[in-house]
Amino acid sequence: MSSDGGDPPDDTRERVRFYLLDHRTPLGKFVDIGLLALNLVFIGVFVAQTYPVDSATRARLWDLEVAIAGVFVVEYVLRLYGARDRLSEVTNPYTVVDLLSVLPTVLVILYPVPAVVLNVGFLRVLRVIRVLRFYRFTRDEDFFFGSVSGGALRAIKLLLTVLVVLFVSAGLFYTVEHRANPNVEHFGDAFYYVVVTLSTVGFGDIVPVTRAGRWVTVTSVLAAIIVIPWQASKIVRAWTSDDKVPTTCPDCGLTGHDPDASHCKACGHVVYQEYESDE
Repeated sequence: MSSDGGDPPDDTRERVRFYLLDHRTPLGKFVDIGLLALNLVFIGVFVAQTYPVDSATRARLWDLEVAIAGVFVVEYVLRLYGARDRLSEVTNPYTVVDLLSVLPTVLVILYPVPAVVLNVGFLRVLRVIRVLRFYRFTRDEDFFFGSVSGGALRAIKLLLTVLVVLFVSAGLFYTVEHRANPNVEHFGDAFYYVVVTLSTVGFGDIVPVTRAGRWVTVTSVLAAIIVIPWQASKIVRAWTSDDKVPTTCPDCGLTGHDPDASHCKACGHVVYQEYESDE
């Protein structure tokens, strides 16, 4: 998460905004680490609730989910309060994900019904996207533990994208299959199926039995072959362009040549570059 730097402002609204973005002060680091830890626990609760547990454990998981959702609701309100442009903040993709991630829990609290409804329909689908909250921590190179290089940040985003595709796909597959498919008893089964399917191994021990399950599988495969290579290509382009000199060939227009190149590698035309001799 980024920081505006400098000392905390005196204005309350600006101070709230400062600490939600800051990563250098002790309080700013605490907020960052705390939100990251709660994100992990929030995801863990979602996964744990898909497993067969006794009623007491399920009640404790629900209480934990409500408590964390409450913290995230407060965070959401504070972000709107501290935002300089509240309309932009409301429509910000990160903020939209923040709201949708807690919406199922809030709806159950506002309209009391058995917590089991969280396991059905669109409510569980919304709960799956909680993992997208982690993208907020990769907006720039600044983190609570320091700064990372642009290449490292791109690698982190690629790894996160892979995990998000796997997690969201598994969550959606579990949602549409677990009631009709005896081989999908919990999130672990769905995650196993997605990994095996997207890696093209395809053991065949778990197959979709519903139309929705088949469409989730198709969508997951398409996402994997489009989104992941796209992220990887950005890393490759960045790495390959780091050692290039931004000189444009006057003949063919190619931009980017090796530091010691005297001729264009595409058309052979002479290019002029300034470089220091090692002698």
